[in-house]
Amino acid sequence: MALPLLPGFSINKNLSKDKFHKSQHFDYSNGVPMLVGSEKPGIGGELLLGQKHKQKYSLFPKGENSNAPSWVAFDKQVLCFDAFFQEVVPQSKEEKYRVRKCKIYFYLEDDTIQVVEPELKNSGIPQGTLIRRHRISLPHPNDDQFYNVHHFNINQEMVLYSRTFKIMDCDPFTRNFLRKLGVRLNPTASVPEDPYCNLRQEMEESMKPLRPYERQDTLKQFLDHDRNVLCFYCHWDDSESMFGDPRELIMHYFLADDTIEIREVIYPNSGRDATPKFLHRSRLPKHAPIPIHQPGEKTDRTVLNVFGPMGHGGRYILDSLKTGAVKEDFYKDRDLTFGSVINVWGRRVMICDCDNFTKAFYRTKYGVEDFTPVQYKAPPAPKPARPVPPYNGFGSEEDSLCSCQGLLPKPPQKDFKKLMEKDRQGLDSNVLRFVGKMETDNPIDKERVFIICFYLSDDTIAVFEPTQRNSGVIGGKFLERSRVKKPGQELFKSEKSEWFTVQDLYVGAQLLLNKQSFKLVDADEYAFNYMEQHVEEFPRANMGTILSKIKSISEDKKNQLLAMVSQGDTGMIQYEHFRSLLVATDCGLSEHEIMMLGRSYSEREQTEANMGMMLAVAQDQLRKKHFEAFAEMIRAFTHEDRNRTGLLPSKDVRTICKAFQLPLPDDLLRGILKRYEKESEEIDFHAFLSGINWREDPAPPVFAEDVLKPFSVTKPKPKLTGQTMVDYSAFIKGLTGL
Repeated sequence: MALPLLPGFSINKNLSKDKFHKSQHFDYSNGVPMLVGSEKPGIGGELLLGQKHKQKYSLFPKGENSNAPSWVAFDKQVLCFDAFFQEVVPQSKEEKYRVRKCKIYFYLEDDTIQVVEPELKNSGIPQGTLIRRHRISLPHPNDDQFYNVHHFNINQEMVLYSRTFKIMDCDPFTRNFLRKLGVRLNPTASVPEDPYCNLRQEMEESMKPLRPYERQDTLKQFLDHDRNVLCFYCHWDDSESMFGDPRELIMHYFLADDTIEIREVIYPNSGRDATPKFLHRSRLPKHAPIPIHQPGEKTDRTVLNVFGPMGHGGRYILDSLKTGAVKEDFYKDRDLTFGSVINVWGRRVMICDCDNFTKAFYRTKYGVEDFTPVQYKAPPAPKPARPVPPYNGFGSEEDSLCSCQGLLPKPPQKDFKKLMEKDRQGLDSNVLRFVGKMETDNPIDKERVFIICFYLSDDTIAVFEPTQRNSGVIGGKFLERSRVKKPGQELFKSEKSEWFTVQDLYVGAQLLLNKQSFKLVDADEYAFNYMEQHVEEFPRANMGTILSKIKSISEDKKNQLLAMVSQGDTGMIQYEHFRSLLVATDCGLSEHEIMMLGRSYSEREQTEANMGMMLAVAQDQLRKKHFEAFAEMIRAFTHEDRNRTGLLPSKDVRTICKAFQLPLPDDLLRGILKRYEKESEEIDFHAFLSGINWREDPAPPVFAEDVLKPFSVTKPKPKLTGQTMVDYSAFIKGLTGL
């Protein structure tokens, strides 16, 4: 140094130093004080004299366009090397040493090494993972350091735990990675031959025949048809033998191996033992019984003696023509057809039918279309009718019948489906009400009016008499709700009684209820509408049937009906005149059918519904249901409007409303859409949504009676009276078809 070692002339090494901690070099191990930090640095992390900085892991990839740690940059990246090592085999005359091949895996993320030896068949030594994955130190005297990527190269040796491995080759990824690191790879080396492996190879080759055997591959058939079974229903007539009778059999044909199994159908109380199988699963020969063959006579292969003595020293070859081979024919799937008779070890079994899978198999493979079953037994005799004792008078007829059907009587079952379909549902009562009068000579009873109710849910009838002032008769319930028998039936009989049904009630019908005769003179609007909607159940409400009756009358009576057209200018006549005309022509129409004609051709006026009231009721319903999806509806309407005209067909608007489950009654929605509909049958959906939007355009509040009011564009059919006008010209057009 140029400067003397005097205070103030030497450089202070502690300048710009901020760490002065001291490493701990002594500690207790198992209660004994000892030096544990021989490799730890000195004060402030500086190395002591004689210490060298040891890298814990590889430095890569620092300095190569990345500052990521190795465990991130080299995640799931492994170098693979092919290596071998020699193992001494003492006390063996077959081999002195053994060459064992293995693979060395170097994990780049943490510099760990794993050695795996592939398992060989019949090696007799434990193979697999020889060295588990961990960091391996270098051999002495550098045992304080560990192997890293720079210690690996092709055609060089490396010592792992006193065992010398020689690297022969590596995979393409390892080769490319080492080249990028600048490592010059050595040429690949070859594996020395293992004398014992060569000996084993010669022994295995000597055991192989010079000429390969014929391959009989049944695996493909098993894999293609495993669990596929053909099922046939067969018949075996054993009536010729003593105590024999016809037998029913079920034959199973297994497509996996062409075997057959037969089971017998044993009915209860047949007098036969329930054997598990009629024929065990096996291949069924066509010609049975077959002779017993000598040992060696029946083989899979036949050979020919070319030359040489018999036995050892002779020369043989396989006989491809199979001269002298014993041939046996077994039943195949192509031999099993309807009506064919197969030989089951001397028993003639006829195939009569099969299941659906078998039919599909033969239809696909052989193109068979005729699967007519063979009738092998007479049809079963009809069961004799069980006589029913007559009604004893206790309970209802159904109760008495149930007591005769079993030792433990059960209550009669009701028609639950009809009860659920025809029971009251909201405002739909499913009750038909008729107005009836007594047929009697008493002048007081003639004026009495009765309400006859028919309940569709259980076919019961109830009769009620309204109170009339100054009539002298106390009104009230005349007949409790119950089923009513038709007149003229015997009480104690075996047959079921006939009850009044809904088809027996119509205007003009006569009913005998509790020995009192009633005539139905009118019905309410719900009964007429129900009959008109269910014309298949009520032929007297079917307009086609009524008009066909009128068309079947004579020509003179038809001319009388046609002559009425010229009497009026407008073609309208009163209902009383229309009724008397049909009665005079003797068309065979009942009073109910005449009323159906009058209702159908009666004059109906078109009413202008209050649009403001309809929108107010609609907004009130939507407000109560908390419906606010108006923005979604406008997007749906705009999506359907391809031409951006703001108009959509009425059908599309109604479909979108149903898709959003708009909580409005059907008649109210139909009335609003009808008012917004233009001449082109399209609707301005912007105006429609603006009208029902209770958030942005609220309507004035409505009353309860306005909510319950039906909104319909067309006025319902009027109540028929004598002054009701009937469109007679429309009736003539419907009658003549002009």
